[in-house]
Amino acid sequence: MQDVVDKYGVALVFVNVLALSLGLPVPAMPTLILVGAGLALQPDTMWLPLLGVLAVSVAASLIGDSAWFYAGRRYGNRTLQSLCRLSLSRDTCMKRTERFYGRFGIRVLSVAKFIPGLSMVSVPLAGAMQARLPSFLRYDGLGATLWAALGLGLGVVFSRQVETVIDTLSQLGAGAGVLVGTVLAVYVAWRWWRRRSLLKSLDAARIEPSDLNALMRSANAPALFDIRAPGFRAVDPYIIPGAIFADERRLDGILAGYPRDGKVVIYCACPDEVSAAWMAGKLRAAGFHDVLPLRGGIDAWRAGGFGVDPLAR
Repeated sequence: MQDVVDKYGVALVFVNVLALSLGLPVPAMPTLILVGAGLALQPDTMWLPLLGVLAVSVAASLIGDSAWFYAGRRYGNRTLQSLCRLSLSRDTCMKRTERFYGRFGIRVLSVAKFIPGLSMVSVPLAGAMQARLPSFLRYDGLGATLWAALGLGLGVVFSRQVETVIDTLSQLGAGAGVLVGTVLAVYVAWRWWRRRSLLKSLDAARIEPSDLNALMRSANAPALFDIRAPGFRAVDPYIIPGAIFADERRLDGILAGYPRDGKVVIYCACPDEVSAAWMAGKLRAAGFHDVLPLRGGIDAWRAGGFGVDPLAR
């Protein structure tokens, strides 16, 4: 372990952290722990190299995050949607990030790296929300420093245990790689199966934008709910005409204010309309007979050539 850390530790940390910050599914915390443990085995000379690795990790994180920050600033919604599609929890990542950002603002970047999925979307969301670059660098740099310091610190504290694990894995030889790969594959497969099961349970007919437009022009216009979070509506400050804002976590007001036999259409800002489908299922369980998500949400509505209204400032 010591030879690997001495020869490749700094480069390994830089490449691994940069890849993670660019959105690749390559966890970097184990690398930080490994390098921290390797440096701790030479306690008399570890502090300067440890600070150097910390600085390299922060720099790599800021390089990758800055790329997504500017992508969010330039492309807004398209960047956020693309990132959510890369996530194993893409149906919830946007909602969770919007709520954290709506509550804490740019300060959420100081803790985002500790919450799975939050960092990946909060960085471009900060760009889309037109956060100032100095504020972004300050809070993102703080978060990157705390996160890397934790990984390196864990390696230092548990260096002997890490060394034991590495020695055990080295004795297994190729079997260790197979074991790690199998565990990772099982985890990804489980997340995929869980997501597919969710989508299957929520699978119901969607309404097309053209059909919704025809219904809205008829005498029996449906109730139309926009369940995008406030942060996302700030990025995309438009609404389908006649839509009413609703929070899918608070259904009491909806249940009390609308007849069960009326038609309801819901749209969100998440891939595959999962949040809208989830809310539709809840409303059906509560006795609503005709509830449909809008396929593609407001983006598909626009793409169909139908008008939107700007949100009141």
